[in-house]
Amino acid sequence: MTRLLAVVFFILMGFLLKGCESGYQEQEDAEWALALHGGAGDIPEDLPEDVRDDYLEALEATLAIGEEILIDGGSAVEAVEYVVRSLEDNPLFNAGRGSVFTREGTHQLDAAIMDGSTLDAGAVTGLTTVKNPVTLARLVMETSDHIFFSGEGAERFADSTDIERVENDWFSTERRHDQWLQFQQKEDSSTQQDNQTGQSGFGTVGAVALDRNGHLASATSTGGMTNKMYGRIGDVPIIGSGTYANSLVAISATGSGEEIMRHVSARTIASYMEFTESSLDEALDFMLDERLEAGDAGFIAVDIHGNISMKMNTESMFRAGGNSVEFRQVAIWEDDEENE
Repeated sequence: MTRLLAVVFFILMGFLLKGCESGYQEQEDAEWALALHGGAGDIPEDLPEDVRDDYLEALEATLAIGEEILIDGGSAVEAVEYVVRSLEDNPLFNAGRGSVFTREGTHQLDAAIMDGSTLDAGAVTGLTTVKNPVTLARLVMETSDHIFFSGEGAERFADSTDIERVENDWFSTERRHDQWLQFQQKEDSSTQQDNQTGQSGFGTVGAVALDRNGHLASATSTGGMTNKMYGRIGDVPIIGSGTYANSLVAISATGSGEEIMRHVSARTIASYMEFTESSLDEALDFMLDERLEAGDAGFIAVDIHGNISMKMNTESMFRAGGNSVEFRQVAIWEDDEENE
């Protein structure tokens, strides 16, 4: 009997040690979870206090919009659409109103949305008159036989809906116009930055969510890259690059679109989790540290258990997240770890 108890003891100890070595920690699943971003870049920590507060308040207010939807039993798709719509309507961010200028001095907008429970997706690129591109992307997903519309075709699809339209100059802001003029004056526009935030000439907004039914969704929207050439398409509307969701995880990316596309980054994160049984944090670390270069990107992600990860290899990322088990964070810089 003593020998049997000793064997049982050592077996149990083996399981415990194995759990410690793998970093496994049992935790309560969240009923719902939400994360959002407003772009990653090199935002200086000496950002004027009033500008910093404007961004933090915008992130906080937008997070509350999505949380209310999920708390009330709304779907993950609905939550990510309305969160991204709010960011598109806020001129602080490079999406919708406040989008950057193309080389021709106009605005061309991209967006995508994906329902992880069905793998249905909708994407649009090169929009010029649609007030909320993410809503058109959802209409593509839910009312068409296709996934991706571009340019004139996307505008013609919008004509068949009752979606709100605006003149192209509605997307313009004085700050983005001044930023574009600075780019125009330099031969190497890739080195230019926004005078207000210090960000390089690209940005994106996005959201990921888990709802009470266990469904995941992702949505992303952008005005693209400042001074971008005619017809340039970034990672945002390409399903699997800047936007992806399945039954395991939902991801939205921000940063250098070309680098994010080269590595099919969002889908690679999901595949890494699936095939290596890694945690959400480990999968994002793999992409940021092993595949991308420093300064390339940031990601927000939510998994089926309601875990949230918001990571970047840039100096900063406008981001916010919360779930039903009391995690809540609104932050800009990497060392911002304060939960509310």
